Amino acid sequence: MHASITAAYLARYRSAAADSPVDLLPLTGAQRRFLITRRLAPQGRPDVVPLFFAYPRGTLDLPRLVRAAAATAARHPALCGGFGTVRGTPVLRVGAPSAEAARIAVAPDSTARSALREALLDWPADGPALRLLVAREPDGEEELLAVAVDHAACDEQSLGILTTDLTDAYARDDRAQEAVAPDQAALTVYREAVERQLAAEDAAAGPVADAYWGRRLGGVTGTGGGAAGSTGMLSHRLPAAEGAARTAFFPALLDATAAAAHRLHPTDGQLALGYPWGGRPTGTPAALGCFLNTLVHPAAPGADTALDDLADAWWDDLDHADTPFDEVVRAARTAGAPWTGALDGMLTLEDLHRRPPLVFGGVPGRETHLAGRPLAAPLAVAASHGDDLLVRLAWDRERFPEDAAHAAFDDLLATLRRHLRPA
Repeated sequence: MHASITAAYLARYRSAAADSPVDLLPLTGAQRRFLITRRLAPQGRPDVVPLFFAYPRGTLDLPRLVRAAAATAARHPALCGGFGTVRGTPVLRVGAPSAEAARIAVAPDSTARSALREALLDWPADGPALRLLVAREPDGEEELLAVAVDHAACDEQSLGILTTDLTDAYARDDRAQEAVAPDQAALTVYREAVERQLAAEDAAAGPVADAYWGRRLGGVTGTGGGAAGSTGMLSHRLPAAEGAARTAFFPALLDATAAAAHRLHPTDGQLALGYPWGGRPTGTPAALGCFLNTLVHPAAPGADTALDDLADAWWDDLDHADTPFDEVVRAARTAGAPWTGALDGMLTLEDLHRRPPLVFGGVPGRETHLAGRPLAAPLAVAASHGDDLLVRLAWDRERFPEDAAHAAFDDLLATLRRHLRPA
C-alpha cells in the first residue's frame, strides 16, 4: 500500500521545520495545491478571492482602511508572513502582517471597475495576502472597494470572519503601534486547526477511498481544462430555493452546471467538474484559512437524471469528501481514466446569510460583481443564495464564442428550473 500524499508531506515538513531558524507552519492540501498552481503559472500570480462593494462617495477613509487592514491581518497567522518553500517543501513562514490598502487611480477613458480589475491582475507574486483597493470615477456618486485575499490564506467559509474583523477593526480604528507578528494564542489556534485538517486528510486516504473514487471517476476523460484569462460573465436572479427543493439544491446546481459544460465542451466522455466542499473537522477552533477540499463530479453527456438519483450519488461523494484532491486524481488515473486532473468547470455556492455585511462608517457596502476576472477553469458557475438566488456563469472568451456561452447559460437555467420548480 502506498503512503498517503499527506503523510509524505508531513514527513518533509517536520524535517524542514526542525532545521529552520524561523517559525514554519504546515499547509493544508488545498494550500499546497494553490502554491503549486502559482509556481506553474506564467507570471506566478496567486489565485485570488475577491469581494466587491459599492459605497456612497466619501464614505471610505483611506488611512483608516490602512489601519483596519493591518489590524485584521495581525489577528490571523494565515495573513502574516508569507507562503514559500523550504528545501522544496511548501510552508507558511510566520512574520509580520501582510496587508495593504490603497486608492487606485482611474484614467479619464476608463472606469472604476476596469481599474480594479487591472490592479488585481497586477497582484505581486510574493504578496501581500490581503489587499483593500478603492477606485471611483471623478464624477461618480459611488466608490468601489475590492477586498481581495490570496486564496491560499482564505477560503469561502472564512469570508465571514474576514468581513466581521474588517468591520470591527475599522470601527475601533486602533492607532497604536502595528503588531509585528500574530500573538502566540492566535498561532496556537491556527496551528491546531491546520494539524487537525491534515490528520483528517491523512485518515481519508487509503484503499477504501482509492476504490471509491476509482469507481466514481474511472470514466472521466475531460477536455484539457486549464485557466482562463479573458473572460465574460452572464447573470440571472431566480427565486430562493425553499421547502423540499432546498434539500437537493446543490445536486440541482451540479446538474445545471453539467448541462452548461456539455454545451460548451461537446464530447461523448465525462467532464470533470470541481466544487469546494468541507470545512474544519469537528472540534477544530475557528481560524481564518484555507481548509476546503475540491471535490470532483463526473458529468456525463446528455443525462436527464432524476434529482433523487443525483442527490443519492452526491451524498455518497460527501461520505468521502475529506480525500484530498491529489489522492482522488491518483485513484482515477489508477482506475484507467485518461484525465490529467485539470477541471473542465468549477461550481461555487455561497450562503449570504452566513456572511455578515461589510460596514464602514456605519454604512453597509452593497455587494456587486465584476466581469472579466481570470478563472481557474474555462467555465465557472457561482451561485449566491440569500433573499433570492443569483446565478452567474463566467467563461473563457478565447475558447468559447459569445453565442455558445449564452446557449450554455440558457441550458443551465432551464435545468435549474426543471429541478427546483414546485411539485
